[in-house]
Amino acid sequence: MANTRTATKRARQALKRQANNQAIRSTTRSALRNAVEAIRSKDLEKAKAAYKLAVKAVSKAASKGAFPAGRAARKISRLTLFGKKVLPTMLQASK
Repeated sequence: MANTRTATKRARQALKRQANNQAIRSTTRSALRNAVEAIRSKDLEKAKAAYKLAVKAVSKAASKGAFPAGRAARKISRLTLFGKKVLPTMLQASK
């Protein structure tokens, strides 16, 4: 248990940050899972929309500090490669 007022405050802040980061990570994982499922279904419009949402969620999680920047870059890169492999026209049409 915290012995000083500042330690008590830091403990409270840590709990708030932990809850916030957990919510952001959960949302991000769901977005990634939905994007992979949409790409696997080979529905072009659905896949493009889910891909865009997933990239946005991962980037936002990295900017908020819930994900390390390297992990975010790796997840986006792997999702992009997967999308190009399964649906080669998915990313070409969006450029």
